[in-house]
Amino acid sequence: MVFLDLPPQLHERVVCSITSALKYEVPANIVLGIAEKEGGKPGQWVKNTNGTHDVGPLQFNTQYLKELSKYGITAEDVAQAGCYSYDLAAWRLRGHLMNDKGDIWTRAANYHSRTPKFNAPYRADLIQKATKWGDWLEARFVTYTVTTPGAAPARIASRITTVAKPQNEIVKKTIEVKSISNIEKKYNPAAAQALASVFAPKMGNN
Repeated sequence: MVFLDLPPQLHERVVCSITSALKYEVPANIVLGIAEKEGGKPGQWVKNTNGTHDVGPLQFNTQYLKELSKYGITAEDVAQAGCYSYDLAAWRLRGHLMNDKGDIWTRAANYHSRTPKFNAPYRADLIQKATKWGDWLEARFVTYTVTTPGAAPARIASRITTVAKPQNEIVKKTIEVKSISNIEKKYNPAAAQALASVFAPKMGNN
């Protein structure tokens, strides 16, 4: 079993990070690093000085929900246990990686803050955590370089420059954590559909 060396409380984090990274075509080690850094819990709300809140396992900032509210996605959806909050975090991370300035680590750290004095320490710690998770992933999954022509679009990075495939094999391994499918049934169906159909990249597009 792929999770034998992980404590049970980390199983959902790893499964959800990997599957959301595949869905949104972002490096899985970065998603895992962010998930570890944020360290939130289902139902957790943390108020920020600017009046927004960081919500749920990935501490998703409510500022981003203004854009998502028209699709029926609410803070209550984000706060739940299961993979939904990871999908939202991967969607947000993809936006930072594709649209922001700076190196990939600075763009990834924008998940936390674009303000340099907050971004820099987050970035430094994220590099360490993502590198650790990169080693863990590389030991368990077949990896490929994302810059290789013809690389599969369903990408899970063990390092910034590598991907693993096939997606079906990874999904098959990750469904060993059976509780997640039951948790996901509690999601707002309209919100889940919006996230899947509107925001997930089309397979084959980069």
